[in-house]
Amino acid sequence: MSPTADVETLLIEGPDALAFAQAQFSSNVQSLPVGMWQFGAWLSPQGRVRALFHLARLDEQRLLLLLRGGNAATLGDALRRYVFRSRLVLQASPWRAAATAAALPLHALHDENGGIVFGCGTHALRLAVDGERDDAWRRMQLQLGWPWLPDSALDALLPPALSLHRLHAVAIDKGCYPGQEIVARMHWRGSHKRHLCNVRLTRSATPGDILRRDGNEVGTLLDAIEDDNRIDALAVLDDDIASTSTENTLLQLDDDLALSIRHRWEN
Repeated sequence: MSPTADVETLLIEGPDALAFAQAQFSSNVQSLPVGMWQFGAWLSPQGRVRALFHLARLDEQRLLLLLRGGNAATLGDALRRYVFRSRLVLQASPWRAAATAAALPLHALHDENGGIVFGCGTHALRLAVDGERDDAWRRMQLQLGWPWLPDSALDALLPPALSLHRLHAVAIDKGCYPGQEIVARMHWRGSHKRHLCNVRLTRSATPGDILRRDGNEVGTLLDAIEDDNRIDALAVLDDDIASTSTENTLLQLDDDLALSIRHRWEN
């Protein structure tokens, strides 16, 4: 996502909206009160993350998805295949202009002058139909380890690689949903060998780039924010590679790229 681009949002509206989301998404949507939001994901049957989002419960019959990557219209088309006789409508929403706002408690949701404000703890993110936009929230969320998925990473990564358990975006104690068996198996066995890292790069790179060392793939770059002094990024890295780098050492990769790991999330 470019700094000036609008975000993508999808509205799910109707008497069966909550039940549909509970059956399709990986978080426990039924437990979400009106006026709050949670992280959620839509997984493939193989457990890969097809979409990652903030899921907000606007009222008893309306849910809003703020996508962290991907396209709302495309996601809506894919979800409609599973609506069957459910009484709901899926449509891209007009709340797309994003701006940083004063801090609100994490998961709080406020209606403000026709806009929707997501509390993010250290800050808030305000969505409006139109108006001011900024990207200060992007660096704050990168530092919190909130992944943003470039197109090439959609339907490519498993929940542990994105630290989705830490974000409570996947539940292992609710009913079935696509990919649930894979999620539970990986949770109990702890077998995944790639995890999310906050890194600092020595040169510019493009989100979605495959990271290689000695010709071998060792990770994927998810997001990068560059200013005059530094390039901060989120990347999914092989555990074996990540363990060789610290904040004070550089990990040399192919293509004249090196990085230092600022933080690694292991769940």
